[in-house]
Order: sequence, then C-alpha cells, then structure tokens
Amino acid sequence: MRILVIGGAGYVGSTSVEGLLDAGKHVTVYDNLSTGHAAAVVEPAQLVVGEMADKRRLELLMRERRIDAVLHCAAKSLVEESMADPGAYYRNNVAAGVALLEAMKAAGVTRLVFSSTAAVYGEPRRVPIAEADRTEPINPYGATKLAFEGAMRWFAASHGFRAISLRYFNVAGATQRNGEDHDPETHLIPLVLRVASGDATHVQIYGQDYPTPDGTCIRDFVHVRDLALAHLLALEATGEGEPSLEVYNLGSAAGFSVREVVEAARKVTGRPIPARPLKRRVGDPPVLVASSRRARRELGWSPRHSSLEQMVADAWIWRQAHPAGYEDRPPIEAPGSDGTEALGQKRGAAASAASA
Repeated sequence: MRILVIGGAGYVGSTSVEGLLDAGKHVTVYDNLSTGHAAAVVEPAQLVVGEMADKRRLELLMRERRIDAVLHCAAKSLVEESMADPGAYYRNNVAAGVALLEAMKAAGVTRLVFSSTAAVYGEPRRVPIAEADRTEPINPYGATKLAFEGAMRWFAASHGFRAISLRYFNVAGATQRNGEDHDPETHLIPLVLRVASGDATHVQIYGQDYPTPDGTCIRDFVHVRDLALAHLLALEATGEGEPSLEVYNLGSAAGFSVREVVEAARKVTGRPIPARPLKRRVGDPPVLVASSRRARRELGWSPRHSSLEQMVADAWIWRQAHPAGYEDRPPIEAPGSDGTEALGQKRGAAASAASA
C-alpha cells in the first residue's frame, strides 16, 4: 500500500510513519513544517514540503506517487489558540481540509483516515463517551474537526470515499526515534517532565476539589505507539466495504488523574517534581474518558503500551536523549530590554496548564 501522510513530520504523524514503514507500507510525507520537524521523518519515507491548501500540488503528488490511501494528521490543535484566532482554524482545518478532499477526488484516491479528536463531544453527559453520543464542541478546535468530519461524510456519499475518523483525547509517550517537541508545549506529561529535568520549578495543578477520587481532573491518555497502530488498522480497513465515514474512539477506557500523572513522573524519574495547587479553570470537566469498545471489536485494536508508567517512562527516555528536542527549529528572537535574546522557556518558570 502506498500511503500519503499529511502532517507526517509532527508528533503523531511521524510515529505513525514509523509504524507504517514497519508494516511494509510505502510512505510519502507531506508537511509544511510549521509545527513538525524534518528530522522526525524516518527513512525510507520521503518528505515533500508543501501546504495542504495547495490542491493542484497534492493532486499531482498523489498521481505521481500512485497513492492508494491518505492519513491526515495535519490539523491545528491548540484549544486556546483556536479561541484567540478561530479564523486560522477554519482556514486550516476546514478550508485546507476540503482542498485535500478535492485533490484526492481529482487523483482518484478514495481511502482516507483522519486523526480527529474527542473534543468534538464538548462537555459530555456521560463517561466513557461513545461514538453515538452528542457532538457539541465548546471551542473552534473541536468545531473545525467536526466540520471536516462532515465534509468527509459527504465525500463518502457523493464520491465513493471509504473514510475513517479516529477520535481521542491526549497522546503521550514516545518511540526510540521520535517524541514530543512542541513550541509552545501544552500537554500535561511533557510539562511535568520539564520540571523533572530542571527546566521549570514546579507544575501547576488547576483544581483540587473535583468529584474524583483524589480531587483532580481525570483525563484519557493513549500511547502514541498505540495510536500509530490504530492508524495502520484503520487504513487497512478502508480497503474494503461500501463507501462511508466510520468513526471510532480511542482511549484507555479508565483515564488518569492529574495527581496520578505527577506521582508516576516522580516514580519514573526519581525527581521530586514540586506541584502548586491553583483554583479550577472555567470549563474544565471533572472527567473526560472515551470508550474504545467499537475500535476493539471492529478494528481489532487494543492499547498495548498505554499504562501510565510506560507512557511517562518512554517520554522521559526520549527527553533525556533529546534535551533540546529535534534542534531543527530556527530560533525565535524575543529581544530583552538589554538587547539580548530570550529563546524558549526560561529556567525557573512554572510548567502550567497541568490539568489539560
């Protein structure tokens, strides 16, 4: 199978490329490198730098490489950023996404797997969340992912697409080759590990009085290697059946609390990791966990690496091996009052957003 991975230089995309290559697939990566890293693209996969909105270029690339299926991992995915600039999210996640669909149609490629999000459900009425539950996103990030799913559904109905959307909450862990290197970083586990490595003084925990066993929020996590396996299984599943859009949730089925994550990081790293409690943030539900029962039953997927300690340990091993990340991002200058540059997060700063 010849697969085009849109966003294959990012955290989820690059790890999925590893899994596809291990399964004997031929992979081309298409990425604009706005958040991804060229160094994350594993050989023999080939990197083509370009914009998802460039419909003509994508069509020609799919024809030239004789692509059989597309894995789309290129959506913008920061909640706070989406609230501040919803237009950017609609341009990238919806308009550019539709350009991808039109390029696929023109090139005769009708198999698609979309790396979506459980944020499409908004604040759930019950947990664990099932695929048939109400979708009512509470931010542009979730809304634009859901809008693109709607476009996929109509392309399936009108143009014979066989498409699958995978919805999940938090991805964690690393492979030996690839890990998490975001700027800015908003994910809980890498923020906690910044404290363990001495790049921040403490982790901030928002809310200690939720109706959960230890009073902190519970969130669903899936190891990035398990997510890569789900992408492989979903791509293979698009090879047969009637045109349709199928939706599958992925998750641990239980979730872990913020305090449990911090304690696991202390155990794995052997570092103290000071934590500072703060008031709840508005809009943080007590528990967000997705049911993956359908994916287990129909795709044959099961999380093999998603124990909390393994996710933290793998992320820690990767961080120790790559203390400066991939080191392929050009420095962003932030001149200080004395004319010096302030690059990245200063030592001594707090690692915040720890309830996400």
